Amino acid sequence: MDIQLTPFHQGSALILQEEVRKQAAGETVVTGCFTLSPAGTGLKGTWRAPAKLGTSLPVVLNAVAVVRMPLKLPSTPGLLRLRHDDPLTFLKLNRAWVRASGGQSVREPVSQLAYPRVLGGSAALNGALQDRQLQHAADALDCRSQLAEDMQGDLSNGYDLTATVPYLSARLVSVREDVYYYCGGAHPDNYTHGLILDRATGREVKVTQLWPGLSAAKQEALYLAHPAPDLDPDCRDVLTAGGLEFTVHLSSAGLNLTPTSLPHVVAACGDTAVIPYSEVKALADTHLPYYKDLYPR
Repeated sequence: MDIQLTPFHQGSALILQEEVRKQAAGETVVTGCFTLSPAGTGLKGTWRAPAKLGTSLPVVLNAVAVVRMPLKLPSTPGLLRLRHDDPLTFLKLNRAWVRASGGQSVREPVSQLAYPRVLGGSAALNGALQDRQLQHAADALDCRSQLAEDMQGDLSNGYDLTATVPYLSARLVSVREDVYYYCGGAHPDNYTHGLILDRATGREVKVTQLWPGLSAAKQEALYLAHPAPDLDPDCRDVLTAGGLEFTVHLSSAGLNLTPTSLPHVVAACGDTAVIPYSEVKALADTHLPYYKDLYPR
């Protein structure tokens, strides 16, 4: 559990006031105060409960050299960046993660989020997948910390991730991420994010590298040319208003376009459209090695 600490000073002492929101519609409640003073390389003082409880405990806090702590996960740019930028979240997530599904996915034990891995994939590729999972795990912990106590028992609250690998070839890997989250705000929200990665290096491959002719306007035209069979007329009006932006992933069936620019109130209109590879073949870069993966014949 994360407890919010509001800092202020009283003379030379540092006061950290514990504040907990017990009910979603309620105000925060003070559950205790730390009164701390410098002591060597750390802090020393007391923790006191609210006056009516009268509880007091001694406290000694020692500095932790997070940058010197051993990594319990493969070293990746994302893990090193997290250790530098957010040491507390790093301490929560720097632990052995659990392989599942015969090694085809890994579960992070604190957030309980799972993310795919590629069996036999390069260290760079699986490191890139680890970094994506690490970011989601950090977001999930942040989301959970914002929930009031009476919301934390409801499994529909918090952060949920479904990540799949709908496309895997000799040189390319594509991932689709679907995220649903409710962190105690006005309403729940969700989004889809697509990734295309180089299977050897783990680096992201932009869709316009594969299809240089696939401009924003062309993406919108292709999307509108492949509407969902049961598209609501009101959604059609929303989608044809212009200015659509997309996230892209690959699947065996073709190029997948999912709108990302729709307002929350009409986000349900943003179904994914699948564009057969044959329809965008003329837009592809025939000189790239990836071309043979997408168009083997």
